[in-house]
Amino acid sequence: MPHTDMNTNLTPSTSTSAAPDRLTRGEVARTLLWSVVVISAVANMAASYSGADTWVHLVCGMVTVLCGGTLAVRALRGRR
Repeated sequence: MPHTDMNTNLTPSTSTSAAPDRLTRGEVARTLLWSVVVISAVANMAASYSGADTWVHLVCGMVTVLCGGTLAVRALRGRR
């Protein structure tokens, strides 16, 4: 009696997998968060070299910490 594979009878219309070329909301959020982290870190560095006021450094630092913390929480929650 020959062995038949049950998965070979599936057609593409009956498969339940999502399209691999679509971006998820999580991927978009992660990309935006990383972009904001880089931009705020560069802005903080530029403020340091230009001698800007202290509040500029604080705002850039707070944005960087908040986005970095959000990325860390999302990464830790994703491990579960």
